[in-house]
Amino acid sequence: MDTSMVSAYQALNEAQAAISRATTLDEALQEGLKVILRNCNAESGAIWYADKNNEDCLHPFFWIGSSDLTSCKHLPGEGAVGRVYQSQQAERYLTFTAAYDPFTVTDFQDMEVTSMICVPFSSKYSNLGCIQFVNKEGGGFFTDAEADVCEMMALIAAMALDDNEQLGEQWTPGNTIMRVRGVTREFQNGDVVTKVLKGVNLDVYEGEFLVLLGESGCGKSTLLNIIGGMDHPTSGSFECFGEEFAAASQKRLTEYRRDNIGFIFQSYNLMPNLNAMQNLELIASLVPNPMSADEALEIVNLGQRKYNYPSQMSGGQQQRVSIARALMKRPRIILADEPTAALDYTTSIEVLEVMEKIVSEGTTMIMVTHNEEICRMADRVVRMRNGRVHEVTVNRRKAHATDLVW
Repeated sequence: MDTSMVSAYQALNEAQAAISRATTLDEALQEGLKVILRNCNAESGAIWYADKNNEDCLHPFFWIGSSDLTSCKHLPGEGAVGRVYQSQQAERYLTFTAAYDPFTVTDFQDMEVTSMICVPFSSKYSNLGCIQFVNKEGGGFFTDAEADVCEMMALIAAMALDDNEQLGEQWTPGNTIMRVRGVTREFQNGDVVTKVLKGVNLDVYEGEFLVLLGESGCGKSTLLNIIGGMDHPTSGSFECFGEEFAAASQKRLTEYRRDNIGFIFQSYNLMPNLNAMQNLELIASLVPNPMSADEALEIVNLGQRKYNYPSQMSGGQQQRVSIARALMKRPRIILADEPTAALDYTTSIEVLEVMEKIVSEGTTMIMVTHNEEICRMADRVVRMRNGRVHEVTVNRRKAHATDLVW
């Protein structure tokens, strides 16, 4: 048998196994896409899903690649994604030429597109959307055999669905408040240069709960430091609230942090010789128009502990005081770096409940975590790998803190 056919069968068997292990439609599609991208050596891919309540407008809910597609959408017939959904016929651009404008074919606009496959995705009774594969790893073009595998994978995924299963409601992002484009960060120690961030592209939306996920050393905390105004990128653009900060002075970054950003860290960083009320009042003395300490402590359910010193409080209570401290500035964005890593399960849930409440009232939250279960609470999950954005999931089935189990 032709080796390409053997590889195709192996890819389909692996995809079918991954899909059959999945417990939800979301998981089945995500795991299937990962398998096919890996077997076809595709650089990027996306799953687009039709919003039946809004003219079948197609939105991405899961993608792998460095582009941020969150705000992209297609109406039926619009672009390759819309055309494939409307016609239910796959489109193969195995070699791009000057006759094709990649921007009308794909939304992966941060990369040079050389090859693409877009296939329809349907259940027994409904056209659900389409699946898109972009560029071969290391260059080159997709083959016809790989295009066949992509189409067959979409059929297998459709057959695996329960008749009545659907994705959750479409998440609608708020206004874009932050844009990160091509951000790199290098650290030099003698003659050795360590590249921690290698070209990050990301938008952040008003009122969203965004989780940055990834293994140690992938760059997520370094990215958090840059968007928090505590570090400069080596290159690239970082814009927040319409102002560019990539090369801002230390004075301007200090003003940016003071006026816009609240920080929550793994270590609580409370002053041990001050009680809870005094720790908050210290921050109030540094910022204009602060929240009252009493109000902030009530938000985190610690009004009765206002006169307790850190040594008189549990780890979870100290972390809630640190959350109240972040709220004192009335920040537009809260950055949280592993806020539950030092806490046990029960205490973690208590802290996450407070954070869930804060987000529900309109504050943007960006959290770095290793905990996959916490991702279920987020509007979006951005998984980083090797200094870049690797995959993004739009979470249509958000869980409450009390639903989490680990």
